[in-house]
Amino acid sequence: MRLLHTMIRVGDLKRSIAFYTQVLGMKLLRSKEYPEGKFTLAFVGYGDEKNNSVIELTYNWGVAGYDLGNGFGHLALEVDDVYQATEAIRKAGGKILREAGSMNAGTTIIAFVADPDGYAIELIGRKT
Repeated sequence: MRLLHTMIRVGDLKRSIAFYTQVLGMKLLRSKEYPEGKFTLAFVGYGDEKNNSVIELTYNWGVAGYDLGNGFGHLALEVDDVYQATEAIRKAGGKILREAGSMNAGTTIIAFVADPDGYAIELIGRKT
């Protein structure tokens, strides 16, 4: 078994694709409209779906936003330098939820940013 993808619902597909590709550096792998179901799926990631887990962005036509609830925590991305990644995201217009620094009760450097729909994304420094 392997993890294929994580699905999140988005209120503006073009805005979300722009964030994940232009701000976080992922690639749009594929996108397909489903007129009978009135939704569009877009898959983004850092590599092909055959060898990598990806994110499925689901846009339900006519739905501009969602209550994120309290069950979902966050997505996590490994980065070479959390401070540098946080600053690059800030310069690209991204929202910083927690500045880069040591995690609570630990030494790992982390930060949190939000995507356009408010989903939290943790940036974790690469372990050497």
